[in-house]
Amino acid sequence: MKKYLYPLILLAFLALLPLVVESNYFLHLMILFLLWVVIGSSWNILAGYTGQVSFGHAAFFGVGAYTAGLLFQHLQISPWWGMALGGVVAFLIGLPFGAICFPLRGAYFALASLALGEGIRHITTIAEGFTGGMMGIMIMPTFTSKVPYYYIALGLAIFSVASIQAIINSKPGYYFVSIREDQDAAASLGINTTLYKNVSLAISAFWTGMAGALYMNYMGFIDPHVVFSLHDYSVMAILVAIVGGVGTIYGPTVGAFIMVAFQEIFRTGFFGLFEYLGKATGSSIFTTLSGAIHQAHVLGFGILVIVVILYLPNGVVGDWEKIKRNVFRINPAG
Repeated sequence: MKKYLYPLILLAFLALLPLVVESNYFLHLMILFLLWVVIGSSWNILAGYTGQVSFGHAAFFGVGAYTAGLLFQHLQISPWWGMALGGVVAFLIGLPFGAICFPLRGAYFALASLALGEGIRHITTIAEGFTGGMMGIMIMPTFTSKVPYYYIALGLAIFSVASIQAIINSKPGYYFVSIREDQDAAASLGINTTLYKNVSLAISAFWTGMAGALYMNYMGFIDPHVVFSLHDYSVMAILVAIVGGVGTIYGPTVGAFIMVAFQEIFRTGFFGLFEYLGKATGSSIFTTLSGAIHQAHVLGFGILVIVVILYLPNGVVGDWEKIKRNVFRINPAG
């Protein structure tokens, strides 16, 4: 029961948050955080537990988003049906890709997944008559308040993490880990490694597609550059898992919080601190520094990942005991 105490406290906090916080800006950040919980957890089951590193999760995210958008654009069907179909379409995209590419291993599979994301991005850009090309797709948001979107994102995050945890603690989950540790040894024990790698990919693609469909409904606009972005989604999913802890259930949740906060710090120049100091002091130095920070977010991400790899190779969750011992001076044995 004790191991569920902190997750339950966190869920209660998140459920009550909109009742005490009225800031749309803060709720927007929390919605992004919850979306990244889903995406990071989805990437983690494929790479962290099954050992199949993907650089193409933007493909599944974008497919989910375009499923919701195209339903409305061509059939005038509510894009919320994309919440039901976005994950399924991403799942259907993942199946043939896995069947073709899972004989590949290591860097070869990673490169194939990268090609998938870039290939679908180019297709959606070229097929202007169907997808709108670079003009993208725009819909009218269903809700004017961010609170409904927040609770939908919270529900999606809860269901994704809970379902992934249940799968990891079941027989397929043990098969995933055995494939990660030694694929040849797993095959020698009678495990159909290709089948279970495809199962892992299907689960990962489904939840990533669901996140993309929710993004379409929440943001109201998508284009190929936005939803198929290698940096903004494929690489960010990897960073979320690495920082939080690859191969841990709650690592992507912690990583999502850190990365969203870190990204926002750079985007806003430490939440507008330097712009405020520039106006207050009349000095152009702070204004120049704020502009430099805006453009240095990639450098900041790189430094953060290097620090994590050097000092917390298992991520914040994976090395939590080390953090308690060295940072908070808490000795478990004491």
